Amino acid sequence: MRIVRKSSLLALFLALVLFMSNPVLAQEGSQTETGTQPQPLVVFTRYPSQETAVGQNVTIDLTLRAGKAQTVRLEVQNLPTGWTATFRGQGKVVHAAHVRPDADTSVELRIEPPADVSPGTYQFTVIAQGEGERATLELELIVQEKLPPSLEWTIELPTLRGAPATTFSYNATLKNTGAEDLTVNLVAEAPPEFRVSFQLSGQDVVSFPINANESKRLTIKAEPLAGISAGRYPIAVLAQGGEVQARLNLTAEVTGKSELNLTTPDGRLSANAHAGEETPLKLLLQNTGTAPAYNIKLSASQPAGWTVKFEPEEVAELGANQQVEVTVKMQPASKAIAGDYMVTIRARPDQGTTESAEFRITVLTSTLWGVVGVVLIAVAVGVVGLAVMRFGRR
Repeated sequence: MRIVRKSSLLALFLALVLFMSNPVLAQEGSQTETGTQPQPLVVFTRYPSQETAVGQNVTIDLTLRAGKAQTVRLEVQNLPTGWTATFRGQGKVVHAAHVRPDADTSVELRIEPPADVSPGTYQFTVIAQGEGERATLELELIVQEKLPPSLEWTIELPTLRGAPATTFSYNATLKNTGAEDLTVNLVAEAPPEFRVSFQLSGQDVVSFPINANESKRLTIKAEPLAGISAGRYPIAVLAQGGEVQARLNLTAEVTGKSELNLTTPDGRLSANAHAGEETPLKLLLQNTGTAPAYNIKLSASQPAGWTVKFEPEEVAELGANQQVEVTVKMQPASKAIAGDYMVTIRARPDQGTTESAEFRITVLTSTLWGVVGVVLIAVAVGVVGLAVMRFGRR
């Protein structure tokens, strides 16, 4: 009886396990049936048909892509007799490459035709053999007796940004992709606000030789002239060699800069004031730069006991090549001694350089004391006169 009970319990346990596992299996089967198929293994290049000249090697950039991680072996089939093909990765000769589903793998295929190869069209096939997958790529190489003359520009940063005083320096590479040696002349097409120059190995040049299949690195400098306005300026550089030419389009983006100036309507930085009295002084706040100035705050450094006020105290915006009139009310100390005093007035924008100007203020004594002095002198003269008249007769 005990054996029968144990067998029944075991059978019941197995039935429960199968019952619980069936939904999981059904669910997994459903996901397999309804899920999308993984990316198949592919090998491709942007330029499957290229030209070359007799005696020149060719490097073809290949890209491997797959939907699962795997190791892919590489080979070339149908390569003409006497030709050599090698695969390279990061400068090393490779025979296989590891491919991941989240990133492409790049490989270089270097083709070396024999020196005595005949001109013509040659075709061969790249084979990529993965784990249960195979991809092919048909390539074509057209060998010519002599490549036609050709020039080619390359540059990483064709657009630069800077202030009006910035010299825009572009680093570019010019390559002679033909089979003939050339003498290249450089010509710039630039707005009149720019002066363009060319440097090769640190020396200013306008013309230089370049051999077949040779590259030369140049520095193109665009220097803006004084007073240039903010904006985008197109600059074109032409490399001319014989009957061929290559055009390089550049852009200089001048951001602009505000430049403040403090002066008076007549240009004089001096004024007179009376001790203890408020004297208004007219100022001109100018923006001679190429960009607006914002939130310009006016302040002053004055002698002790003086009071300096501004109307207005702040200028919200002052555009390029614009000016605004500001009234400065100065009141010297009531006990200020007559003489010359220096008052520094500052204009500070939110962004930019603070501009300051020094004004010489000549303090005059009050006219009341002058009148009092004249009266005292007159009284003294009268007293002396009366005394002379009275005692002189005796």
